[in-house]
Amino acid sequence: MLTNYLKIAWRNLTKHKAFGAINIVGVAVGLACFLLIALYVKDELAYDRYNAHADRVYRVTRTFLSSDGVPSLRLAQAAPPFGPLIEQDFPEAEEVVRTLETNGLLRYGEHQFDEQDMYFAEDNLFKVFSFDLVSGNPANALTNPASILFSRPMAEKYFGQENPIGKTVRLENQFDLTVTGVYEPLPAQSHFHPNFLVSFSSLNDPRVYGAEGLRSNWGNNSFNTYLLLAEGTDPQRLEKAFPAFQDKHVPPQEGRMPSTWSVLNLQKLTDIHLYSHTDSEVEPTGDISYIYLFSAIGLFILLIACINYMNLATARSAGRAKEVGMRKVVGAVRSQLIGQFLSESLLLVTLALGIAVLLVVLCLPALNDFTQKQLSFQQVLDPVFLTILVSITLLTGLVAGSYPAFFLTSFRPLGVLKGQIASAMRTGKLRQVLVVAQFAIAIALIISTMVVYNQMKYIQNYRLGYAKDQVLLLGDAGDSTTNYEAFKQQLIQTGVVRDMGRSSRIPSGRLLDSYNGRTMSGDSMAPININLRALRVDYDFIPTYQIGMAAGRNFSREYATDTAMIVLNETAARLLGWTPEQAIGKPFEYGPANGQVIGVTKDYHFESLHQEVSAIAMVLTPRQLNWISVPLEGNIPAGVQRVEAVWKRFFPERPFEYQFLDERFDRLYARENTQQSLFSIFAGVAILISCLGLFGLSMFMAEQRTKEIGIRKVLGASEASLVALFSKDFMKLVVVALVIASPIAWYAMHTWLTGFAYRTDIHWWVFVLAGGMTVLIALLTVSFQSVKAALMNPVKSLRSE
Repeated sequence: MLTNYLKIAWRNLTKHKAFGAINIVGVAVGLACFLLIALYVKDELAYDRYNAHADRVYRVTRTFLSSDGVPSLRLAQAAPPFGPLIEQDFPEAEEVVRTLETNGLLRYGEHQFDEQDMYFAEDNLFKVFSFDLVSGNPANALTNPASILFSRPMAEKYFGQENPIGKTVRLENQFDLTVTGVYEPLPAQSHFHPNFLVSFSSLNDPRVYGAEGLRSNWGNNSFNTYLLLAEGTDPQRLEKAFPAFQDKHVPPQEGRMPSTWSVLNLQKLTDIHLYSHTDSEVEPTGDISYIYLFSAIGLFILLIACINYMNLATARSAGRAKEVGMRKVVGAVRSQLIGQFLSESLLLVTLALGIAVLLVVLCLPALNDFTQKQLSFQQVLDPVFLTILVSITLLTGLVAGSYPAFFLTSFRPLGVLKGQIASAMRTGKLRQVLVVAQFAIAIALIISTMVVYNQMKYIQNYRLGYAKDQVLLLGDAGDSTTNYEAFKQQLIQTGVVRDMGRSSRIPSGRLLDSYNGRTMSGDSMAPININLRALRVDYDFIPTYQIGMAAGRNFSREYATDTAMIVLNETAARLLGWTPEQAIGKPFEYGPANGQVIGVTKDYHFESLHQEVSAIAMVLTPRQLNWISVPLEGNIPAGVQRVEAVWKRFFPERPFEYQFLDERFDRLYARENTQQSLFSIFAGVAILISCLGLFGLSMFMAEQRTKEIGIRKVLGASEASLVALFSKDFMKLVVVALVIASPIAWYAMHTWLTGFAYRTDIHWWVFVLAGGMTVLIALLTVSFQSVKAALMNPVKSLRSE
């Protein structure tokens, strides 16, 4: 019987080729989109799960509180003393491992590179994380000071086919390190990707960090600290013990106990990528809200494809009503008829699945370029994913074929043979509901695309308060002020540079540094009660970025005492209760500065527009200035070449590596740009599938109303009036869809925009434009069949059966 079902299903498909093709293409595109999104979501959910103990590993995070208890800074790292003290006080922490990210100039023979993603790591790292060592002993590879492990690609880069074990490399032209192992790179689904691992004990060298700093420096929160908890340990119980733990070990500040201004939390390793939103992640993270969003879009696209099938199937059901009646008369039971309809649906979906898989293979390279991932078709063949794929295919077939299968087979044979059911079904109430649902989804996606586009355009044109175009960024070549000054003067003489400035951080980065501050309150100095971020700068930072002054002056070489002075921004002055003019001359102690406020800059957006403008205090210091900002004049490629030539003369030991500030600025909104592109793509797909269904429905309606059109033409109706008559019913459905979709899209986009401190409005014309575009597309789709039917010879129309 099953063979018979499939034969009849195939005959129906080949008999109605146009309807079959529309259905197969619609379902194939829907399944392809769903599969691509499923691959992306599967990859995002897999982060850090490759670790053998992933379910028991937690990261220690530290949150700083302002004086009123509000979180002011959330860090993914902690101070170095916390690790050993947690291991000492909490026996349920089986292993505690610390890492410290760094970078530096690494040399072996003639090979010399300025390397990133280098980590100092404790010797028990391999007990907590799953590394695949190609060579070396994981038990002691990180035990001895001055030991280093290379990832396999880095080992090939430096040593080629040589055996690197035992070789000596030189770091920063100061330290010799011995290679003790080589490991395979961590999977793409890891929250960190070290290229090099250096033994943590190397930090005991006073030239690197110093043993005393590791024991007592509570202010340097740069150490990633991970705990491997014993089986059955409740991490929440540990968190509740952390306030007392801090008060026991951390020195008080300004009379405040540590637990009142610092909070320690435990974050599950597998939650880092999607659920962590700290201010200092090791690498850029994802967001679970985007996973929910893309999953919903994937399901909506698949739902639209199913609706298409149901629409066309129910439209054709009227024509098959007599077939059902005859089958019942000759003895077919309802279960057999249901099996027949579901077999047709499953056959169609199976054919669509084959096309969908082909589309996935063709689109995967573009998706990988777009998302910067390494998705492959082999992941589709994963047993779990394959099971889900087969289940989704069966479910799609059952859902798409359910209405005609269960509804059409429920009628009495006599009524069916008399044509009562066929005439009733031509009213198509269900089809109208389904068309409205389709277009509501499509319109919501179009509106979302427009809102995201407007917000990104708003960001790009927003006045940041500083000059960001054509600013070349260089990593500082060291703290040699003499060399730097000579380098600067030589560059300015070339005419390609208008100015240069150095700073500890650069715009488009995060302001993560701060000091304890004091200012005059009444007759004595008192601690400040605001979250004031520190920015170390040189004399030229403010003019280099063309930051305006609201009051006072910039640091000046003419005043030797300026090394003790402070420059605030307007937000800092306002939060301290001063106007810019009132701030000038106020006594101020902040970090290395112990003098007074000499200037207040106008506010500038140092960080992303996701955040409000921070309160910033700029201090003048020649050290720890990690970045050189070089605004270029004229031709950019020529300017870069001139800068490189001068750089190599002054710093021959350090490779010339650079980036541009506007590129970093664009990367701040990479996620939003990706979202905009995906919305555009999926909105286009939704419209395409919806219009395929609309095309099929209009073709069916043209067939059903052939005689009506012929009679109207004989009675004098014009082609234009017939096209309008034929199209208006469909246009009404699109307008209803617009009315339904608009408030839903407005709410979703209003919620999304709250993630930006500075945002555009949702304009009324967005809804009008989205509706107009959809109506126009739908009208063009329907009009093709309308015009074709209206132009038909009425004699042929009236002869047709």
